[in-house]
Amino acid sequence: MAEGGKPMRLWGGRFEGGPADALTRLSVSVQFDWRLAPYDLLASRAHARVLHRAGLLSEAELERMLAALDDLEEACKSGGFRPTVADEDVHTALERGLLERLGSLGGKLRAGRSRNDQVATDLRLYLRDHVRLIASRLVELETALMSQAEEHAATAAPGMTHLQHAQPVSFGHQLLAHVHPIARDVDRLRDWDRRAAVSPLGAGALAGSSLPLDPQAVAEELGFDSAAPNSMDAVADRDFAAEFLFCAALVGVHLSRLGEEIVLWASQEFHWIEMDDAYSTGSSIMPQKKNPDVAELARGKAGRLIGNLVSLLTTLKGLPLTYNRDLQEDKEPVFDAVDTLLLVLPAVSGLVSTMRVNTARLESSAPDGFALATDLAELLVRKGVAFREAHEAVGHLVVWCQVNDTTFEKLTEEDLAKISPHFVAPGALDVLNVQGALASRKAYGGTAPDRVRDQLATLREIVDGQAAWASGS
Repeated sequence: MAEGGKPMRLWGGRFEGGPADALTRLSVSVQFDWRLAPYDLLASRAHARVLHRAGLLSEAELERMLAALDDLEEACKSGGFRPTVADEDVHTALERGLLERLGSLGGKLRAGRSRNDQVATDLRLYLRDHVRLIASRLVELETALMSQAEEHAATAAPGMTHLQHAQPVSFGHQLLAHVHPIARDVDRLRDWDRRAAVSPLGAGALAGSSLPLDPQAVAEELGFDSAAPNSMDAVADRDFAAEFLFCAALVGVHLSRLGEEIVLWASQEFHWIEMDDAYSTGSSIMPQKKNPDVAELARGKAGRLIGNLVSLLTTLKGLPLTYNRDLQEDKEPVFDAVDTLLLVLPAVSGLVSTMRVNTARLESSAPDGFALATDLAELLVRKGVAFREAHEAVGHLVVWCQVNDTTFEKLTEEDLAKISPHFVAPGALDVLNVQGALASRKAYGGTAPDRVRDQLATLREIVDGQAAWASGS
């Protein structure tokens, strides 16, 4: 509270009365922006030092200011200092805490900065910190998928298009097909960080400051690559928040696709995997049920993450320069996206790392649906038959098998000769073998077990680099 028991505000000198209760309730943001407190205090220390270098704080005043900020941070961590219902936002609450410790000296810290550049700086600091946490959780998921892929590099499985059996693939290859988009997600976050490493502090409300401050020095102290080159853009820009939300939404989409596949794999119809009890739930009425709730929730959270992106983009559309109070709406979708990813990713990693793969089921169903038809057509191509003719001949063979209620595995050379003279050739029956089909897909990027192991080696290097970046090393 300010002097006289009135709520403290960082504005109001020209106002004779206080705001209406309805305005106060609408304006207050401290209930969600309080999580920025550590970053606001970090920026306050840097600002105090730059004020000292500008001759606006004496050496003794700087020492008292830094000590008070340290004490305030400890009080925030311990819960000894908390925002009150009278605090409009995190900046108001922290200035109140500083004034309680320093008296009028605490008010000197406000010189040369505004809540406009403060909040833009705090949010960047918060996101750059938390993006690395998210990247660490993504690395854990990549590692879980790669561990399963290594074990099942040579396990044949039905490869599908349109959710219909298409061609046999290595199950490890399919698992790695989920690692690659997640690796791209981490790369996007790293690339995002390069653009977000610009400090708005020093832009003031919108025009910079007439005080002899040094925004570049502040940027360097806070771990940014540079200070913002345009003070108006510095306080108006929320590209970094929108871009993060896009990255988060795309992570959500990738988790949703993985979740959908796990839901299918765990079903009785597929029965490709068995989920660990720790990562599945039961039914309140059906005792036999084992539900893939982690996968379903990962799938469901994608809608939330996409919604956060759309929410912020809609808020930003058409805003005039520079700061507008609409920008208060940037933090809740960002915070929600961070919280959602940090909640979902460990659960999905645990589900993947503990699931048991039904190898026998996968391998027995790999050739189902005449999945080796393309291998037979490609054999004819290697013998000089035009693919158009080979495609048609194998199509007739599939129909013949359906009419005669048989499969490729049961065909004889005499059966093949009835369908087309193209099939009267050595090796026609040899290609109708799942392991042979997998091994033959040995071109770069193919599903041959050797190529899967090559992928794993490459991905391990990539993921090790991502883990090092996420840890700050």
